[in-house]
Amino acid sequence: MTVHNLYIFDRNGACLHYSEWNRKKQAGISKEEEFKLMYGMLFSIRSFVSKMSPLDIRYKLHYYETPTGVKVVMNTDLGVPNCRDILHQIYSTLYVEYIVKNPLCPLGESLRSELFNSRLDSFIKALPFFSARAG
Repeated sequence: MTVHNLYIFDRNGACLHYSEWNRKKQAGISKEEEFKLMYGMLFSIRSFVSKMSPLDIRYKLHYYETPTGVKVVMNTDLGVPNCRDILHQIYSTLYVEYIVKNPLCPLGESLRSELFNSRLDSFIKALPFFSARAG
């Protein structure tokens, strides 16, 4: 089991942060275009969730949205259990502590905090299902 990547979007769809760990394939498009596609997919899923049936996919998308509209998205392999609590922890203990409470990190802009990046990386790598050798 492993974590492939993680996105954090603001309420307007701007990608505030992106990290990847065990991503084997690249999308073949720019990161900015990938961010737009991911957010568009989230918007569509949210709009049509009551009409959609589960798709047969080879990864699992975990999604957490805060009351303020911040969206945290993590892709894992299929063996990873529900990560809602983990995404909430990323938001409340990392994003809020190292970004929201940091006057040097303007909200609504790309996250440029090495402390946030290193703490997030350590947090993800400490998860019981993280594997650096994902297959």
